[in-house]
Amino acid sequence: MKNRCTYIGFFLPNSMKINVFKPRLCYCMPFFLMISATSCEKQNQVSDRHKVDLFADERQEGKAYVMNVDECFDASDMVLSTSDIKLVDSSSGRGRAIFIYRLKSGTIEKTTRDSVISYPFQFLSKQRLHLKKDSMYIFLKKLDGYRFIAQEKKLKYQWLKTAPVYSVGEESK
Repeated sequence: MKNRCTYIGFFLPNSMKINVFKPRLCYCMPFFLMISATSCEKQNQVSDRHKVDLFADERQEGKAYVMNVDECFDASDMVLSTSDIKLVDSSSGRGRAIFIYRLKSGTIEKTTRDSVISYPFQFLSKQRLHLKKDSMYIFLKKLDGYRFIAQEKKLKYQWLKTAPVYSVGEESK
């Protein structure tokens, strides 16, 4: 007597048998997949005639706003004039690039917070400053963020973001 399990395939319905996929269906399947993929791509594309630019008048591509000397004085918490400035440290490996500058001496032109500064004085900048050999203005505002760096380096101020480096006596253009 033979084992009954060997003949179980004979009693299965046609939908459960392995050879249900006929060769014609296998050849047509890639074409169906390609057609469905291309139809999805067409739906995801946005047509140009339906675009509406709400901020067209405010956009100035390729032009960064540069503050003049008076605007820099008004926007900053502290303004110093010095010619003795040096890049001490920089980091650009992870996240945003930061630069730490040290002033060895200088005179206070404007202040809203501290009236006396002990030198050497350090501040943080998010951009590399193009330092000049002449005496120049240093436009600073209160340090915002960078808590761990501020504690470690004892920083209180950062460079005013949109302020360029102006020489002392240079007029706004």
